[in-house]
Amino acid sequence: MAEAGTGFLEQLKSCIVWSWTYLWTLWFFIMLFLVYILRVPLKINDNLTTVSMFLNTLTPKFYVALTGTSSLISGLILVSTTSINITLEFDFDIQNCISGFMQTNRYLFSSSVNSYAPSAASAAGGDADSNRQSVSECKVWRNPLNLFRGAEYNRYTWVTGREPLTYYDMNLSAQDHQTFFTCDTDHLRPADAIMQKAWRERNPQARISAAHEALELNECATAYILLAEEEATTIVEAEKLFKQALKAGEGCYRRSQQLQHHGAQYEAQHRRDTNVLVYIKRRLAMCARKLGRTREAVKMMRDLMKEFPLLSMFNIHENLLEALLELQAYADVQAVLAKYDDISLPKSATICYTAALLKARAVSDKFSPEAASRRGLSTAEMNAVEAIHRAVEFNPHVPKYLLEMKSLILPPEHILKRGDSEAIAYAFFHLQHWKRVEGALNLLHCTWEGTFRMIPYPLEKGHLFYPYPICTETADRELLPSFHEVSVYPKKELPFFILFTAGLCSFTAMLALLTHQFPELMGVFAKAFLSTLFAPLNFVMEKVESILPSSLWHQLTRI
Repeated sequence: MAEAGTGFLEQLKSCIVWSWTYLWTLWFFIMLFLVYILRVPLKINDNLTTVSMFLNTLTPKFYVALTGTSSLISGLILVSTTSINITLEFDFDIQNCISGFMQTNRYLFSSSVNSYAPSAASAAGGDADSNRQSVSECKVWRNPLNLFRGAEYNRYTWVTGREPLTYYDMNLSAQDHQTFFTCDTDHLRPADAIMQKAWRERNPQARISAAHEALELNECATAYILLAEEEATTIVEAEKLFKQALKAGEGCYRRSQQLQHHGAQYEAQHRRDTNVLVYIKRRLAMCARKLGRTREAVKMMRDLMKEFPLLSMFNIHENLLEALLELQAYADVQAVLAKYDDISLPKSATICYTAALLKARAVSDKFSPEAASRRGLSTAEMNAVEAIHRAVEFNPHVPKYLLEMKSLILPPEHILKRGDSEAIAYAFFHLQHWKRVEGALNLLHCTWEGTFRMIPYPLEKGHLFYPYPICTETADRELLPSFHEVSVYPKKELPFFILFTAGLCSFTAMLALLTHQFPELMGVFAKAFLSTLFAPLNFVMEKVESILPSSLWHQLTRI
């Protein structure tokens, strides 16, 4: 169906080209016809005086008729081209809806196992069909490398006076916290009941006060998490609070693990305690990475992935990849990619661009575009270029940040895969790794734009991935702050002929109005314009007359 739709679009575009050719040819012959009807002797050997007399005998009605006719033709061309362009975009949308409906089941089945969405966490099993239709391609994911609010985001606000997080992003985080850190039995424990209300508070100070209140009643792991995330102003303070949370969380986890089979309530409580423990250990590993203890962070991440192999919704492997790249342990990075860069698993910019970086590393130090154009690409260079094309097709926004063509901002707490938000989150942490590999950015600079020649119509058909989703711009504008210029792909630009026709129509209409209002002044202007226009031609003709014999020139003028 997609191939048939592509063929139809190609035919439609060829019809547009032929329509343009026909309309412009018609306009040209109409102008020639008007000149023929109102003709006077304007042969080459006539002097400029004859032309001036002809212009002086013309009335304003002639100019109005001439410019009005050209305005009418230009307007018809503008309207027809605009309608065709709108029809073409509408056909794109219809085709995307049809192909997306057929692909959604397979795509969502492979990604729902490893994804997290608040709506999916609270849905009932009997509503599977409605959930399948409600979840769109532009699903928002939790950023696995999200920063600390108190120690990083708030410090940015204190220095610049700008808010790096949007209300929509923080609201999604609040839903995440309620899903991960609360359960139905919290009302039975006073400290957990207070924290259940704290996660719903919009005011940060109210949340922090509630966390302190909960700690006065009991050693509450989620209260320590909130204080570490929002009250701690440095990573060192956050790490201390997370260690206290780990001590309290491990005790709750051991107690709930023994009672998890005694009923549904105990099972829900154990699931909550598991989420809390995994979150704390992951954040402790991130603290160690930020404080320079990278090997310790790698060990903590590996142990966490072995202890809880099924909780891949946290995407801990992306944290592990970034830490291994910092250690320059490229063999270990390749081993992680071999496990997670699988066709059945959902992709990400981290997976695709890290794979491209490893292949580029093998050839980038000796790569030269001049030498490659002379001798052709070797097998290793071809593999590196194909990996870059694959990564760019998945997320075309990343190269502009890696090549520093766009300025970076702090990454949001949630990202949209294949969107600008994911590109910012990836480049913010991985730009240093690309700079460390000699020649990698040069290879990326020389080859990344070639991807767009392989996918000329990315909204209707992809090469290695599904067509690029059309809703990324809207979702990214809600996730990213207003002071950031959102990267848009593909750019929605009007065709040149529409802009040209609109300008031509406006110019001829203005010319007709000025001719009607100021006929004498426009006559002087037209005379001066034609004099200037024909001055080079008259000069050439005088030279030709002086060189050629008079008899030969007489015969040519008669012809």
